[in-house]
Amino acid sequence: MMQHKKVRAGITALGAYAPKTVLTNADLEKIMDTTDEWIRTRTGIRRRHVAGDDEFTSDLAIRSVEDLLARHGDETLAGVDMVIVATNTPDALFPATAALVQDHFKLRAGAFDLLAACPGWLYALSVAQAYVEAGVCKRVLAVGAEVLTKLIDWQDRSTAVLFGDGAGATIIEAVPEPFGLKSMILGADGSGGHHLHMGCVGKCLPNSTPLSKYVYMNGREVFKFAVRVMNTATIDAVAEAGLESADISLFVPHQANLRIIDAARERLGLAREQVVITVDEYGNNSTASIPLALKHALDKGQIEVGDNLLLVTFGAGLTWGASVLTWGGGA
Repeated sequence: MMQHKKVRAGITALGAYAPKTVLTNADLEKIMDTTDEWIRTRTGIRRRHVAGDDEFTSDLAIRSVEDLLARHGDETLAGVDMVIVATNTPDALFPATAALVQDHFKLRAGAFDLLAACPGWLYALSVAQAYVEAGVCKRVLAVGAEVLTKLIDWQDRSTAVLFGDGAGATIIEAVPEPFGLKSMILGADGSGGHHLHMGCVGKCLPNSTPLSKYVYMNGREVFKFAVRVMNTATIDAVAEAGLESADISLFVPHQANLRIIDAARERLGLAREQVVITVDEYGNNSTASIPLALKHALDKGQIEVGDNLLLVTFGAGLTWGASVLTWGGGA
């Protein structure tokens, strides 16, 4: 009996976009009770990019796809049969932001949004992987895009200093050995949802925690959660890929806090130069965080074909995810 070779999905094209307006720590000193030193020592953030009054998630998502096309050619979208936009800040509850992206590029594709907090893009990557490897889709456009600065209280220094806006777009399709996604670890713990939330339709969470009009975060508890899952999820992802820490070429973590990143790096035994750091420039871009970091690493020449990349992220839900990806395999 003829045996069919298993299809493996991978990323074959990438683009990203950050708004032109930059808000520095010095700018924040003028509008709230904070200092550049306070922000830098606690988070590692120096500046962040902020969407304009007339810029929304669909605009940033489209710009990231345009950057992808500029890097890889107009034919890159040929054959895309599904568009997924991971976001916590959709233009509207419906129509889906993904449908707006699909229409802008006139794609013959399905489209839907995915909401999983900061790990959203990695969750979208896992869905795209499943579609491609199951033969449901040939080529998937997965985007992470956010305008979180529109949803924060600018007098709450515990959240206002953290977030920036941005978007990243990726093409996922079948790739040859030895490239592609080697592992995918996803998790959630809804019992911690009250530590990081923002209201929408409901008035409170099931445990009677009132929902905030703006982003609310219990920084101490989220920090402890993040350090824990960054360690366990990365170790699990490396093991599932059949690798060891020594096999990892580059660590690409969610860019939320430099202290959290350093703790995970040390646990893995990686050198500083093996870690992509963009939190100083962009702040926390939620779903766009890892795609923006990948673009930064590519532009800096930190990624070569055949490199094993370790991706990890965490966020509200509480949710988390980690994956090992061997870079390359595109045409």
